[in-house]
Amino acid sequence: MNTSATILDGKLLAKETRRALKVRVAALAARGVVPRLSVILVGDDPASQVYVRSKESNSLKLGMRSDVIRLPADTTQGHLLDRIAALNADPSVHGLLVQLPLPKLIDEGAIIAA
Repeated sequence: MNTSATILDGKLLAKETRRALKVRVAALAARGVVPRLSVILVGDDPASQVYVRSKESNSLKLGMRSDVIRLPADTTQGHLLDRIAALNADPSVHGLLVQLPLPKLIDEGAIIAA
């Protein structure tokens, strides 16, 4: 039995992954398709705001379009589901993330399923 372990260099892997993604995004853009990531942020959780800024920044560095939809903490589940449905139906949106955690009155499971 081989007990040696392989050490993974996470920073190097992330750098290589970003490089490969940038090439793929450029190839898509050359064909007229600029990938677009939409992120929905409900409320004003400070950690969530940091994560969303990072997602937006990284998307732009890769050559993608990125937009953040900021909704107030008192947004209803129905309104949030409507926004998700509209983004899911938009052919210019290639990825959609809803930043967690959500306000307590919103069922995260229902939102993730949408």
